[in-house]
Amino acid sequence: MKGWLIGLLLLPAVVLADTRLQDAQQESEALQRDAAAAQQRIDQLDDAAREALQRYRDALLQSRQLRDYNTRMAAMVEAQRDELASLEEQLASIEQTQRAVLPLLQQMVSSLEQFVALDLPFLPEERAARINHLHTLMDRADVSVAEKYRRVIEAYQIESDYGRTLEAWRGTLKVEQGQRTVEFLRLGRVMLYFQSLDSREQGYWDASAQRWTSLPGSYRRALEQGIRIARQQQTPEMLRLPLKPVTPTVAGEGN
Repeated sequence: MKGWLIGLLLLPAVVLADTRLQDAQQESEALQRDAAAAQQRIDQLDDAAREALQRYRDALLQSRQLRDYNTRMAAMVEAQRDELASLEEQLASIEQTQRAVLPLLQQMVSSLEQFVALDLPFLPEERAARINHLHTLMDRADVSVAEKYRRVIEAYQIESDYGRTLEAWRGTLKVEQGQRTVEFLRLGRVMLYFQSLDSREQGYWDASAQRWTSLPGSYRRALEQGIRIARQQQTPEMLRLPLKPVTPTVAGEGN
């Protein structure tokens, strides 16, 4: 009887100890789950940090490349301004300087033709027609030197404006299978993109490789927005589009 009594007295203590043990085990398991979840979040944050660092480095590289390109373009524009300033001084006495001005205008037309050939291949027919018209104009004796000068400056101004505008148009893209109609988007003189009419394919002009390079579908919406913004069908907003250094080289395929 004493043994039974002792057992009955100890039973609540045993049950309580067992309950505490189970609670401790559950708490330990919960802590392990929390620790695993925390470690997973840490791993995710670490991956995100590495990706952000890589994007930051890529952005810095692109920024330096674009600054270098802009510096070269600024030097070219400044040189052209100096040349035009010199030309304006000569035109003050057009009767005396006509023989010197005409060769200079022809040289300017040739320089503009070379620049267009090295530039992004946008609006090739329109720009080529403008250059050809200038060549024809230089050979006409019934056109005054002042008019020739005005037309040359006008062509330079048009080409200069291309570098400050966002433009979209529908045109023909040359591919290995022939030609196809696509939407083009020009970001100044920095980048030239295309997108198929069904928005399933897109790409950009790779100046270094002198060919069109495909873009992943993740840029589809950004290009659609860019085209609508260029056509003033949508308010301007920040676009995530790939940028690569644009170094003028010998032009390849057109559009």
